[in-house]
Amino acid sequence: MFVPSGLLPGAAWPYSAGMTAILRTATQADLAPMQALYRHLDPDAPPADPAAAEAALEALLASRLAHLLVADQAGVLVASCLLLVIPNLTRGVRPFAIIENVVTHADFRRQGLATRLLHLAQERARAAGCYKLMLAAGRREEGILRFYERAGFTRGGKTFFEMRWLD
Repeated sequence: MFVPSGLLPGAAWPYSAGMTAILRTATQADLAPMQALYRHLDPDAPPADPAAAEAALEALLASRLAHLLVADQAGVLVASCLLLVIPNLTRGVRPFAIIENVVTHADFRRQGLATRLLHLAQERARAAGCYKLMLAAGRREEGILRFYERAGFTRGGKTFFEMRWLD
């Protein structure tokens, strides 16, 4: 039996090389597995306050603007991304979309899971009538940037700025 590193203590994992992940929208029951998965996005981040995390997930799931997409392999969350569809008053009053928090469990990278999630996010953005889909890569490794290009994104299309208010 293979148990991926970084899963919740006691989480069993009946792994088979031929298994296919199911892509779905997250549920409230995914809170603890999502928090474990997010350790692979930012291992140095402090743990989230449980009540705040629960409230944030409830808000995401209740919002018609947010699509928290997950790859579920035999009941274990192995990848995720967040799609936000933003109403807009320009471009023919068509919305635009943003992808954030793309993450794959370290033991399951290079299996096409994030690519499948990005394609699902693209499908949902198109179905919502979005005129564009954006994402900002937080890491600058060339392999990661090429991954996003292979998924259909154009590097350097816009100049990106940000402000952060993290303590």
